[in-house]
Amino acid sequence: MSKISSMMDVGKRSLQNSQTALQTVSHNIANKSTEGYSRQNVALVANQPISEGNLQIGTGARAAMVTRTNNPWIEKQIQREGASLGYAEGRADSLGRVEQVYNEQMNKGLNQYVTDFFNAFREVSNNPESSTSRTLVRESGNALAQDFKRVTDQLRNVQQDIDGQVITSIEEVNQMTKEIATLNEKIQVVENHGVHANDERDRRELLLKKLGEKLDITWGEGKDGMVSVTGGNTAVLVSGSSSTELKARADSARDRVEIFYRANDSGTLFNITNQFKGGKLGGVLDVRDKVVEDYLAGIDQMAYQLSTEVNKIHIEGFDRYGKEGILFFEGVDQVEGAATNLAVNASILNDVGRIAAGNKQNAPGDNTIANMISSLQFRGVMNDGKDSFDDYYNSIVGEVGTVTQRAGKTFEAQKNIMSQLTNIRESISGVSLDEETTKMIEMQKAYEASARMIRVADEMLETVLSLKRM
Repeated sequence: MSKISSMMDVGKRSLQNSQTALQTVSHNIANKSTEGYSRQNVALVANQPISEGNLQIGTGARAAMVTRTNNPWIEKQIQREGASLGYAEGRADSLGRVEQVYNEQMNKGLNQYVTDFFNAFREVSNNPESSTSRTLVRESGNALAQDFKRVTDQLRNVQQDIDGQVITSIEEVNQMTKEIATLNEKIQVVENHGVHANDERDRRELLLKKLGEKLDITWGEGKDGMVSVTGGNTAVLVSGSSSTELKARADSARDRVEIFYRANDSGTLFNITNQFKGGKLGGVLDVRDKVVEDYLAGIDQMAYQLSTEVNKIHIEGFDRYGKEGILFFEGVDQVEGAATNLAVNASILNDVGRIAAGNKQNAPGDNTIANMISSLQFRGVMNDGKDSFDDYYNSIVGEVGTVTQRAGKTFEAQKNIMSQLTNIRESISGVSLDEETTKMIEMQKAYEASARMIRVADEMLETVLSLKRM
């Protein structure tokens, strides 16, 4: 009787094992498209046998645990390459915006406005007394000043757009760190009972990958199963079941959005923007604070040098009324802000007769000053006399195109690396519907066999009871 009862126990346990396996298969199939999910398996082990005399009789199998198929080395590599991908993406996207500012093919660019300005003085040199030619100089000078402002404004618009991206990214980072801290607590509670927190660990790993794509982080897992996350060099974002938020706000000193960190509620806010060198945040900050600032400085230098050289010649001449020449451009006292402040002298805007064409007083037809100014276009006045205005600006445009193209290629290459790693991960941890279907059929047959075992044991028990009734 006891052996028949043991057979029923074995069959019952086998039924339960099959049910657990089928439920796990169902869970895998349902999460086929879940990002970051790792395939789960039921680990079956032999149950404790029983001894009868010289015999040791098995008592079937039991489900020891549900584990996930996961390669931690691949996961770590994906996290590292994800940070590089985020950085490359941030730079490529932002530099694409910068490139549009210097798009000389689609729009009339600054180089053409410079050429028009000097061509206008060439027209004056051909006919110094012509009001029409002088008007052309005034209008081309005014258009040139406006285009300097246009380039500067569009570059600053790129910076403002990046400021908005920084604010949005920090909000997303704070949400992720908060969820990671919550998952830390859940994982600890579950695993304290000797159970693997498979789904929670999958979700936490996914969040750590996404967090690494946003900004450069370092993290480590303690013996209690909790991870600690540090952003940059000093910002402890997650510690155990608690998280600390980053702040993104405008800094009055630079008029740019900066990232601040406070260790606790009563602590001091520290500016840690310079600590972020990786992830998408690091990429866009590099473009905003280095690349765009360098281009703004270059445009300011060009505007300052052009206005200085033109003014230096223009004040040496005489206008149509025989008066001494005045500054052609005004508002430029220093290099910084020159492109924004550059403007044609108000006196010339009101009266084109104030434009100086000759270097002698009351000398109709004198075109010396107009010739000298028009020749500035091709003289070496930039970079300590090495480059002309055309060469200087064309070098900026060429650099923008080269840097943007290189950033785009780096981004594409990094995407390919990530795609390869993702495929490797999928081959290890991903869910195959064919495999799961095979397992489902296998477990279904095992379930049916276990049920038949119980039925046989029941029939055997019925036979024994019938013998006692005879």
